[in-house]
Order: sequence, then structure tokens, then C-alpha cells
Amino acid sequence: MLITNKDVIQSYILTTARYDFSVYEKRVMYRLVEMAQSDMEGKKLNKDYTINKTLFDDRIITMPISAFLNGEKDKNYSRIKKALDDLESKVIYYEDDRIWEKLRIIQKPKVEKYQSTVKFEVQPKIWEAIFSFSKGFRKFELKTAMSFESVYSMRFYELFSGQKTPIIYSIENLKIMFQIQNKYKLVANFINRVIIPAKKELDKLSPYSFSYELIKEGRKITAVRFFPYLIPKNRDEDLEVKELKKQISPSWYLDKMIIDYLKQNFLFTTKEINNNIDLFKEVSSKLDLMLLLSDLKAKNGIVKNIKGYVIGTLKKQLKLHQMTLDEAIEQAEKQNLSAQEEKEAIKELKINLK
Repeated sequence: MLITNKDVIQSYILTTARYDFSVYEKRVMYRLVEMAQSDMEGKKLNKDYTINKTLFDDRIITMPISAFLNGEKDKNYSRIKKALDDLESKVIYYEDDRIWEKLRIIQKPKVEKYQSTVKFEVQPKIWEAIFSFSKGFRKFELKTAMSFESVYSMRFYELFSGQKTPIIYSIENLKIMFQIQNKYKLVANFINRVIIPAKKELDKLSPYSFSYELIKEGRKITAVRFFPYLIPKNRDEDLEVKELKKQISPSWYLDKMIIDYLKQNFLFTTKEINNNIDLFKEVSSKLDLMLLLSDLKAKNGIVKNIKGYVIGTLKKQLKLHQMTLDEAIEQAEKQNLSAQEEKEAIKELKINLK
């Protein structure tokens, strides 16, 4: 399955939590974050992805196995099973000024072999942690995050995505965050096996990377000061355009009357209008958008998802409009030709029967 790229937002709590995941476990988590974000924004999920809530507020997650694979050639289904098994036995430790907490990542993983789907449960506090914005958030490109081969690249990518100012982490805290306290006893080994390889992969694939300097106390290296920087050529151009459009008021493209109508009658937010600005703009340039919207207003209260219905109807109307006059004439000629051929065939059949 080819991964459609999008900017994914992950809470800073989850970004800086203490855990030790494999690459495939991280990919499972990325998909979980992606689904949670769509659920939070009220977006309709792809039919292969579902989120159901139990009486105890747990989420039952279903998604295809292919969602965790890195491109069409990656067929490591056995690794997905292992990742689910490992995730089920692992926990996230979270600690702040008030609490220390131990959270199990997923529960009851199950693989439906004939459907090639994965199902598991997520407890409420994990779900809340994904999008708890009390400590800010990090935004990263899903396609980039899924492409990394090193879990350390993934972790540093999350930490530095969108970061503009230098940040200091002690060696001890980094090892605790990555849950590798018992590995790389020598600081030089930690730098050579963790930091340098991650930097190389970020420089190659990521729009965000870093330079660094070592901080010493006496002769001992105790911390690292990281200097995040942007690599524009590695940024997804389509996402960059979308990001710029979101920063511009929808009134730049649409008449204020239409914007107000969308907000008052269909409860669209400014963000939702911006997310669909290309569609609204194109319909407005080719059709009478206000007339279409006024016709759709009657469906409000009847249709369950009125916003989705509006978007879907506008797309259909645009598609109908895009049939050019030449195409319409050509289609009519084909229909006439077929009718004429049918008449000739009947005439010939009658002659043969005589």
C-alpha cells in the first residue's frame, strides 16, 4: 500500500514519553496517532479503518495489515504480528510534576488472516495521551516517519520536527527516554550508535535535522545541545502548499457571503473551509456555488453528516460540469450510431427470415 502523505500531530507527552519500540512498533503507533487525529477532527475514516468505543471507553481499533508496511515491496507480515505481540506486553511510563503513571500500549491484539486486518484495543488514558496538548505538540510528515529504518531516527524526528530553537538533553535523560539505560555504557558509543546514524538518516530523508555540540562537566560528557534546522528540499511540496493555504484567510479565495453561509447553515469552521478551499474555489469559478448551497440547506437535519454530504455533492456537480460539450456530442453520436446499427441488424434479420 502506498502511503498518502499528511501532516500528523502527536502530543509532546507521547513524543517525550519513555519507551523502547522497534521500527514496526513505531509504525503501528504512527497509524494509531493518524486515526486519533482524524477522529478528533471529525473526518470520515477510510472504510478499512474503524474506531469503536466500548462501555468502558476503550477504543477498538481495526486497520489493514498493509497500513504498517513501508511501500508495496515490504511483505514482512510476520514482523507486524511480532510488533503487536511486543506492544501488548509493553508499557509507556509517563511522569510530570504531579504524577507517575504506567500505561499499557494496546490490548487484545488480533489478526484476521483472511481479511488481512489487525484489531486491538486502546485504553482511554493512552487515547487521551495521544492528543493531550497540555505540553504542546509536534507535527511531522507521516510518509517520512514511516520511511525511517532506525527507531532512533524516528524519535529524533519527532523531537525536532518544527523545532526552531536549540534544545539541551542530558545523555542520561535521552537514554531513559529511549529506554536504553543498560546499553552504550561509553558515551562515545551512544553518540556513534544513536546520534550520528539518526542524523545521517534525517539529513537524507527528513525536512528536519540537527547539528549538535557536546556539553562537558569537567572532562565528562554529560549532555548534548542540539541545533535543529530545516531542509526545504526534503519537505513534501504538496504539504507545503496546503500549509500555506491554511495560513491564509478563506476570504482570500471566497466571497464573504459564501463563507458566512457555510458557517451559519452547515456549521463549517474556518479550518474546515480551508481544508476544502480548492473545491469551494473551483465550484465557485464554474458554477453558482451559492445556489447549490441553498439547495443543499434543505438537507440539513435530514442527512446525518451534512458537511460530508455538502462536500460530496459539490464534487459530483463539478464532475458533471466538467463533461465538455464535445464529450456530450460524442456520447450522443455514439448512442445514435448504436441505435442505427440496431435498426440495420433488425432489417437484415427480417430479410434472412423471408
